[in-house]
Amino acid sequence: MSSRIIAEIDYEKDGKQVGWLGLPHSVTRSAYGKIMMPIAVIKNGEGPTVYFQAGNHGDEYEGQIALVKLIRELDPARIQGRVIVLPAANFPAAMAGTRVSPIDEGNLNRAFPGDPDGTVTEQIAYYIDSVLFPMADLFHDLHSGGSSLRYVPFASMHEIPGSPLNEKCIAALEAFAFDIALIWRPAKPDARFAPVAAMKRGVPALGGEFGGGGTVDPKSLAKVERGLRRTLVHMGLMERPKDWAAAPKPRRVAVPGQDWYVYAPAPGLFEPAVELGATIRSGDLCGHVHFVDDPARPAVPCHFKKDGLVICQRHYGRVERGDCVAHLAIDA
Repeated sequence: MSSRIIAEIDYEKDGKQVGWLGLPHSVTRSAYGKIMMPIAVIKNGEGPTVYFQAGNHGDEYEGQIALVKLIRELDPARIQGRVIVLPAANFPAAMAGTRVSPIDEGNLNRAFPGDPDGTVTEQIAYYIDSVLFPMADLFHDLHSGGSSLRYVPFASMHEIPGSPLNEKCIAALEAFAFDIALIWRPAKPDARFAPVAAMKRGVPALGGEFGGGGTVDPKSLAKVERGLRRTLVHMGLMERPKDWAAAPKPRRVAVPGQDWYVYAPAPGLFEPAVELGATIRSGDLCGHVHFVDDPARPAVPCHFKKDGLVICQRHYGRVERGDCVAHLAIDA
């Protein structure tokens, strides 16, 4: 079944087009309305296609800014091939500054492969999966920790056991040349995630967490902008500049599984005991949950189960039982 989303751009036309994807959305204020999601296609002749995406979660900003700057600055005459840019993939969430869509509470990064007749978020996922992924030779989905988490910035890939795409992903990850390259190694890859869905379509895919806390990290943003252009060189869309400097290989880390995560044991206020980026040992204190509604109650501690680098930490102070308060990565 084909998507109901209509593209108001021509993916095969040379030059730079900045247009819209129209998703029919009938509501009280607009009976025949559409959600108009911005998209750009920058093309010059035949060549590979790179698909860059941000705003999968609406409160993650480094990628959104990097991509709107790329749209404005990239000259079609300087490339050979095609760049597709979706700077605010879950557009309703991006406009609201929220992780999930305010229309349907949809988390786009848990919605693939989508549904052409589903919710708004499912329809967006279906269009990306059925239309954009098949055109791409490489996909990069730019994230950050959003409002609730802070990350040590890194670029990433999902390792699919036995997949021939893993080597291509690693090569692209190293070409992106971020300081840290993280490999997600879940026991069972989640096909609802955009990069995993792309790899199911045969497309090498990258991700990354480039900041967090609902803010914009200028240093990380600059590295993302550099990485986007390095990606275009790596994929053969741009010539290597004369002043091209070989980047040092990134520190390669991995998240092996759930034992490297720490969750709040009770609802309350979380006081972290370690800094983001700290190196810790199994059994070390992660933090305490305090109870301002019952101040005589002793604080409840939580501990790390494994050794590793604190690569992620909760940004919000208030927690519910089951909220992730930190997770680790280990050298890979």
